[in-house]
Amino acid sequence: MQNFIDEIEQRTPAGIAAAVGRLIASGRLAPGDRLPTVRVLAGELGVSPATVSHAWQALSAVGLIVSRGRGGTFVQDAAPKWLPARSQSMIGTVGPARLDLSRGTPDPRLLPALGPALSRVSQRAVTPSYQDLPIIPELLEVLRASWPYPVETITIVDGALDAISRCLDAVTRFGDRVIVENPSFPPFFDLLDQLGLERLPVSVDAHGIIPADFAAALQLGPAVVLLQPRAQNPTGASMTAHRAEELARLLRTTTASADTIVIEDDHSAEISIAPDVSLGRWLPGRTLHVRSFSKSHGPDLRMAALGGPSALIDPIVSRRMLGPGWTSRMLQTILHDLLTNGESMAQVSEARRIYFARQRALADALAVFGVEVVQADGINTWLPVQNEQGALVRLAASGIRVAGGSPFLATPFLSTPFQPNIGVPAFIRVTAGALPDDVAPVAEALAAAAHPLESAVHPVRARWS
Repeated sequence: MQNFIDEIEQRTPAGIAAAVGRLIASGRLAPGDRLPTVRVLAGELGVSPATVSHAWQALSAVGLIVSRGRGGTFVQDAAPKWLPARSQSMIGTVGPARLDLSRGTPDPRLLPALGPALSRVSQRAVTPSYQDLPIIPELLEVLRASWPYPVETITIVDGALDAISRCLDAVTRFGDRVIVENPSFPPFFDLLDQLGLERLPVSVDAHGIIPADFAAALQLGPAVVLLQPRAQNPTGASMTAHRAEELARLLRTTTASADTIVIEDDHSAEISIAPDVSLGRWLPGRTLHVRSFSKSHGPDLRMAALGGPSALIDPIVSRRMLGPGWTSRMLQTILHDLLTNGESMAQVSEARRIYFARQRALADALAVFGVEVVQADGINTWLPVQNEQGALVRLAASGIRVAGGSPFLATPFLSTPFQPNIGVPAFIRVTAGALPDDVAPVAEALAAAAHPLESAVHPVRARWS
């Protein structure tokens, strides 16, 4: 009990929550430790039980503690072991919140309606042959017409991460090096670790991978470059055609990277405001381009298009025939309908406009409160903070959930919750695509959590590396 009393500097919900968070992060409170009851701690601190209760709710919202009813309240145990390491570190983002800006998923209200498309699908799940082309011809035609560069082969797989996984399986061997953006999508890092691949982190700015860092990493002879050309997760950066051409030139002219394959995850293609861009325009024989429809048309469709040279795509299709075989042709028919029906296309176009408006509104509102960020593309914003754990707890006390930034960093990762590497800048990821119409109160809370002592006075410009 004395640990609590000594640690708590401010006897407010946020102050109590932050103090207990520090005790957990430092290991002075271990997983499974029982916490004092609300009434006992309130009595010791001389505050109302409601004050402690609100602190407990904030800690519970970020996954640090868990209530077991009459059994008491405890420090949260480890995350489920079936989750990959970085997903385990993010398990605290599960639970109730007044406003959830942590998930990185599209606003379900902005997805196109499936009813009309479903009504036009065959009533029976018929496929002519197990050896038929894995992609239906009419969908292939639409995809070819909209691909960012002339491509030899396109197939359909079960989502972007499925495509990335299959590409890496096909073109890498244990111990190979892979250039990754820093920060980037946490499952990429887990996937590389599972495959025994070494990460070569390169920094990104508002236009994508920074050429100087990229050039240095290419000297190490990577097997693969794994990048997100648009609406990069988590920063929301979109690569310009000029930057893509510069990266392609470095790949062509660096002897150590003569055989390097580019894998591009264009996960937000249909809702990005940036022009379509791919290194495949300059390196068509070395580029595998993935276009996902989860953000634009619905995560549960589980569909992504994978295009590239036949020499690289055909082995992936062949191996897949010995597993799932193909992605449901019924689902492909639905996707084709959504991509060609005027009403569905208008709904996706409106979603793109709304996401852009929400990102702009957030950037403008944060500037009012002294925090300057580059307006992001897509649905996520990457916000620098003084202290990741403190920001998460403070926002949770306000009923707002965001994602901690540590799992998105490609540098060596500590799985202990909220203990980023010493000297590494701290961030949180905000799913701006889920913002309400009135952005100002949210921006004020974000600014106060990110820079509690200076946000109202000194502007802080976002740096993404």
